[in-house]
Amino acid sequence: MRMYDLIEKKKMGETLTTEEIYHIVNGYTHDEIPDYQMSALLMAIYFKGMDVRERYDLTMAMRDSGDILDLSSIDGVKIDKHSTGGVGDKVTLVLGPIIASIGVPVAKMSGRGLGHTGGTIDKLEAFPGFNGALSEEQFIRQVNNIKIAVTGQSKNLAPADKKLYALRDVTATVDEISLITGSIMSKKLAAGTDAIVLDVTVGDGAFMKTKESALELAKSMVDIGKRANKKIAAVLTNMDEPLGFAVGNNLEVIEAINALKGNGPEDLMEVVYELGSQMIVFSEIETDKKKARALMEEAVSNGKAFEKFLEFIEMQGGDASYARDINKFAPAKYVIPVEAECDGYVHALKAETFGLASMSLGGGRETFEDVIDMSVGIILNKKVGDQVKKGEAIAYVHANDEAKAKHAIEMIKSATEVSSEKCDHMKLIIDIVE
Repeated sequence: MRMYDLIEKKKMGETLTTEEIYHIVNGYTHDEIPDYQMSALLMAIYFKGMDVRERYDLTMAMRDSGDILDLSSIDGVKIDKHSTGGVGDKVTLVLGPIIASIGVPVAKMSGRGLGHTGGTIDKLEAFPGFNGALSEEQFIRQVNNIKIAVTGQSKNLAPADKKLYALRDVTATVDEISLITGSIMSKKLAAGTDAIVLDVTVGDGAFMKTKESALELAKSMVDIGKRANKKIAAVLTNMDEPLGFAVGNNLEVIEAINALKGNGPEDLMEVVYELGSQMIVFSEIETDKKKARALMEEAVSNGKAFEKFLEFIEMQGGDASYARDINKFAPAKYVIPVEAECDGYVHALKAETFGLASMSLGGGRETFEDVIDMSVGIILNKKVGDQVKKGEAIAYVHANDEAKAKHAIEMIKSATEVSSEKCDHMKLIIDIVE
């Protein structure tokens, strides 16, 4: 079959067969189809879309383009959690140890951060010595031993996605539901777990800016998961303001440690408990979500969740003494308040700009080769709905460069709205798709 004919077929809005989709994905993965033809097909898909069968076939072809982990030797229902990204998202650092301490196997593959969204592996490397590149054998053994392991994705896990995403990124075809679904779900399905819980973030700091687009993506991913015989659910969570109070690697790790000790921000813990209760139900340890949440709250209050976190860090070679004494984390040179310019109530803390401000301080990457400054970032002092007085700190900038700090402060001021009218705190859980 000729690629020219397949491009023409999709251009005219026709559906591609399973065989044709596999031919395209395999051919492009093995450099048998050139970029210019794949670009043309991506643009045809962007404008004409794919039906649910095509979308499933695309996902499975991408999954099958590389290794598929066999986790059958791990006891119990193996569960993975995925977030579509956001600002201040340290959920995995808190959620994973809580769930593992209850006895649910958490087999998590995570990526590094790019742009204003931080990566879980980057944050875990705040602990000196942490190994974020476990072998398959190490990964399986650790989940069996302590119920949790977090590692970076292997190079041969859904390699078609890596090639396709790089091409989509430079051809303005990133934001198409079928292509987004295939990208996310091919990696999740290749990771080999029995169940998947998706945190689909919505709002200013998220990839999906509206509830409608996020709901469409959530339904698409859940449909693919069910077709692949996985237990799967998606939770839509609010990302109009940063999650929690901390934005930046060391600062977020410290906030996660405090959360595991029972001092977590209310919004962060609400997301953690919602996702976690679904994971516990999937594990069949508990069938009622309210009772599942109670198990999680107990694991935090009795210290088992924090102890599991220490065990997890140590098992992967990290220095857990940093978790026992957070003063060991290197602080930034400057801590500068961002002061309110009038009395009132906080109406907006635009998450994307806060993320970009942290990135401008050195807390994020523009390319995967960039080196992150782990100590910089932002600590919020107020959340949406809070009252503030003129001159009171809305946030604190943690910086190692005065010029960068000044720029970040201006960005934060532009992203902050204060009004004399009262407003409510943001609703965290927007919708659930099962």
